[in-house]
Amino acid sequence: MNPLKKLIVEVIYSVLPITLAIFIILILIKFSWADIAQFLLGALFVSLGLLLFFLGTKIGVVPIGKMIGEYLPQSGKILPFLISGLVLGFAITIAEPDVQILATQVDLVSGGEIPRVLLIAAVALGVGVFIALGLFKLIKNIHLKYIMIASYTLVFLLALFTPPDFIPVALDSGGVTTGPITVPFIVALGVGVAGAFGGKRTGFGFTGLASVGPILAVMLLGVFFGR
Repeated sequence: MNPLKKLIVEVIYSVLPITLAIFIILILIKFSWADIAQFLLGALFVSLGLLLFFLGTKIGVVPIGKMIGEYLPQSGKILPFLISGLVLGFAITIAEPDVQILATQVDLVSGGEIPRVLLIAAVALGVGVFIALGLFKLIKNIHLKYIMIASYTLVFLLALFTPPDFIPVALDSGGVTTGPITVPFIVALGVGVAGAFGGKRTGFGFTGLASVGPILAVMLLGVFFGR
């Protein structure tokens, strides 16, 4: 199948079920046809937006992530390699729409006590640090389970000292980093780096590892600023 046609089919499969479900609900609760038409028009725009977004991701974000991942190990120096991963993780997380939405909602709900910019910076830094940790894992061929066990042990311990209001925000921060911009880039970066080792390494677990960083970062934010 033509790649563009395949992408169109994927978007239809993604949008059509929820569109039909909401359409039936609107009919059952007797919304006006004007409101229903407005909803269908919005669904059409969402479909077009998703198509353009996924097309841009496949053309630009994923190939660039993979190329960067293949290029970085060639430097031969670990520290610049890890710093590059941290910077890339930080930058790509700031561009993630889900992170922006969460930060805006938290800023509104907290009445400005948790500033939007500070939360975004904490989440982005957490992703960047753990992408660097994932790259270190690949270089040293450390098994993922050891890092995950240590990371989540630290999450549970830190939760004991984190203000209650910060814990749900921290957990949601881990979730929003698995958005449509961050995940393709992180996966492509992991595949690229793993491929540079001639198939002797695997990039699996990169996204899961990167999601732990924001949880820890926001919990630390709560420990230092939440009291």
